Amino acid sequence: MKEQTSASSLLGTTIEKVKNLVDVSTIIGEPAYTEGGLTIIPVSKVTYGFASGGTDFPSKSNKEVFGGAGGAGITITPVAFLLIQDGTVTIKHITAYDSAAERMVSLVPDMFDKVTGFMNKNKNRNK
Repeated sequence: MKEQTSASSLLGTTIEKVKNLVDVSTIIGEPAYTEGGLTIIPVSKVTYGFASGGTDFPSKSNKEVFGGAGGAGITITPVAFLLIQDGTVTIKHITAYDSAAERMVSLVPDMFDKVTGFMNKNKNRNK
């Protein structure tokens, strides 16, 4: 069985592969739960692009000769965290002027303080 090779099938295959790579869980990540009842949900920005092209080459024989290429690129950038505690939702943005890694490291003390505060609050309630 001969597989159809054309610019449109090449483009269709490229788009299908990109759709398989990017889904909702890429943008809104899996929740992480702490013992203190804090739920942390990462939020990311997904940027993608694709290109493809092809042409039929003239041939002296009756055979069709096709040449083509396709490619795609995806960038996933963390932009924020949703924090859920006792029915309250807050968002912690990762600013654009910091690198994502630097911003995440700078959020650790604040996150630690919040988690510790919630844990101490729960301990005091239990007493």
